[in-house]
Amino acid sequence: MSQKPDNHFKVEQAAASDDSIQQVHAQLLGQKPEKKDGYPMLPLVFLGVMCSAVFFGSIYMAHNSVRFDPLVVNEHAKREKPGAVKVAAVSPHDLGKRVFKNTCMACHQENGLGVPGAFPPLAGSEWAQGPEDRVIRIVLLGLNGPITVKGQEYNSAMASLGGVLKDDQIANALTYVRSEWGNTASAVTPEAVAKVRAELAGRTAPWTAAELLKIGN
Repeated sequence: MSQKPDNHFKVEQAAASDDSIQQVHAQLLGQKPEKKDGYPMLPLVFLGVMCSAVFFGSIYMAHNSVRFDPLVVNEHAKREKPGAVKVAAVSPHDLGKRVFKNTCMACHQENGLGVPGAFPPLAGSEWAQGPEDRVIRIVLLGLNGPITVKGQEYNSAMASLGGVLKDDQIANALTYVRSEWGNTASAVTPEAVAKVRAELAGRTAPWTAAELLKIGN
């Protein structure tokens, strides 16, 4: 009885092995879950929960948070915090000094002595320290013609500043002039300036010394 060569048996065994491997491989491929289209459901659900939390949380905060109240804010502002630097309030005198430097100093000089023969002094001036209604009128509408200050006559013009300066600026500048360089006159308030300005409504002509001497006497 003839036998098949060993090499023929090995080929059949190898072929059978290859077929078995292919069948197993096909079964594994059939069991592998197919990839579904779209995004996974769990991240989408989580994202929806987070968006809802943010949305409803914002509504809650809007209805239950403390609304802005100027009185509450001011009350907290009054409470001094430890180590906080205090900001000192600027006095009318110091504010008036700024206005004087920017508007009046060119003629009346920083020391208030004016320019001899041209512009009268404010230091020790009977006009600067006179009735406030009078000095307010001078600043509002200006002055033209001769005027005697501290025994010396001047004949020049002072420009009207009523259209340039506000009531509080005029009041502060006059307060500075009336209390600087040894002057001791009372302060001027913005209300006093506003009152005189209203009384002079319609007038544009500058004052003369003779007119002003009739005021406040």
